[in-house]
This record gives sequence, C-alpha cells and structure tokens, in this order.
Amino acid sequence: MWQYVVRRLLQIVPVLAIITFMVYALMLAIPGDPARALIGPGESLDEEQLAIIRKEHHLDEPVLVQYGIWLGNALQGDLGRSTQNQRPIADELAIRARVTLQFGIIAWILSAAIGVPAGIASAVYRGKAVDYIATVLSIGGVAIPNFWLGIMAILLFGVQLGWLPTQGYVDIFEDPAEGLRHMILPAFALGITSWALIMRQSRSAMLEVLAQDYVRTARAKGMREGTVIWVHALRNALLPVVTVFGLQTGRIFAGAVVIETLFGIPGMGNFMVQAIFARDFMAVQGAVLLMALAVLSANLITDIVYAWLDPRIKYDE
Repeated sequence: MWQYVVRRLLQIVPVLAIITFMVYALMLAIPGDPARALIGPGESLDEEQLAIIRKEHHLDEPVLVQYGIWLGNALQGDLGRSTQNQRPIADELAIRARVTLQFGIIAWILSAAIGVPAGIASAVYRGKAVDYIATVLSIGGVAIPNFWLGIMAILLFGVQLGWLPTQGYVDIFEDPAEGLRHMILPAFALGITSWALIMRQSRSAMLEVLAQDYVRTARAKGMREGTVIWVHALRNALLPVVTVFGLQTGRIFAGAVVIETLFGIPGMGNFMVQAIFARDFMAVQGAVLLMALAVLSANLITDIVYAWLDPRIKYDE
C-alpha cells in the first residue's frame, strides 16, 4: 500500500505542473496589458514606467520563463501578492480555504446523508412508490442547475418565508448555530447534484448486491431483513459509491465558484471570480494550485478507502 501511495504522490507532481501551466498561459492570453492590471484601476503610467513594471515582474520574458520563475517561488511557499489588496496570496488563500472547506464538507455530508439512504430505500422497495419518487427527484437533481436552485431557495426560504439568511458567512467554530443557518441554503444548492448522482449509484450498486447468492443465503437462514441489508449488503454496495464520493470533490469546488458568488460567501470560489475580473494573475494561479491539489488528494484518499473496504484489492501487486 505504501509503495502505491508514494507512486501516486509522485504522479501528482506532473499533473499539477500541467494544470498550473495551462492556467498561467490562458491568463496571459486574455486581451489587455498585464502590467496595467498590476498597477490597479485608476492609475495612469507612461510607457517607460510600464516597461519598468514589466521588467520587475518578468512580463517581458517568454511564457515558459515566467512560469518557471513563478513555480520556483511557489515551491518556496511564495505565491506572490494580490494586486487587489497587496496582501500575500498564501495568507489570503489560507483564510478563504477555511471558508470553502467548511462549506464543502457540509455540502458533502448532506449529499451522502441523503443520497445513500435514498438509494438503498429505492433499491429495497424497487418498483414501489418510494422508488419512483426517489428516481424522479434524482433525475431532477442532475438536470437542474445549482445556481437556479440557489436563486429559488433564496426567493422561497430567504425572501418569502424569511427562515434562513441568504447572504454572508459566519464561522461555524465561532458560532455553530448561526454558522449552520448561513450554510444550509448554499450547501443544499451545491450538494443537490452530488446527492442525485450518489443516490443513483447507490441504487444500482444495492440492486446488484441484493441479487447475489450470499444475500439469498442470509435470507434463507432466517436473518432479519434489516441485518441482511445493513450488515451484509451495504458494505459491498458502498464500493462503487466511494468512487462517486471522490469524484464529487471536483464538482463541489467547481460549484463553489458559482454558489459562493451567489450567496456572498468569502471562500476560494468567490476569491477566484474576483481575481479573474481584476486580472490578478497570481491570485488565480494560487487558487487553481490549491484546488487542484485538493482534488488530487481526494482521489488518492478515495483509492485508499476503496482498498480498505475491499480486501481483494492489492495495489502493490
């Protein structure tokens, strides 16, 4: 197992390099002068001063050279300074990542807590009302865009009923009750697609497991139906679902860009949107690096958990 983990960690390095280089090159390809973006709005400099700025920030070098300089600094923990507030990007990302992590974990827990039981119930009561209702809801969850669902949730629960706040963020560790109230709507809007996919995968996996011989044998021995489902069938049914859990990490980060902007949550997604509009190259690059690292780490953890759930899998062989 440890040899596999080391190999996967080594594979992460070139993947991160490719992702960050592509984003770096695309940001430079955006129309406009990067030097003017660095000085911020409202400032006016002549060409000689702009040339000095280009030289200081290596903007007059080829793209590969610029990327190499950024990569060398990033390996030392220096992601540069944001042109929006002149703060170190690493410090800014540390604050924003804490917000997105809380937000994403709640969305992920909601998805799993609803999706897995719904999928199991749909499989156990196949062809009955529970199955039809869960199937229709899962199709709707996949088809409905999360930003539209977020807007509808704001109008219903925030504006019409006034039950939940629709904007802002409260740290859960500082005020758990108020923090959860602020997170319910955005976490629901973000996690609805993940819930639908997890439910559909759980249903398919459970149907396949319930048709196996050992499940029929357990029932023939007179075991209670609950024991058969939750003890004998569930663990094997969770194997393919674990893969879906890992894949949803990337979906949650992608959705956070829209949902955080919609609900005014000061997380990494909101930070990236602001940085893109401000042409804050270093901030975008740092956010992409952190998000890519999180997704790759989640995939690695998923593979490890998969091997733990299924002893037949031997990665070192």
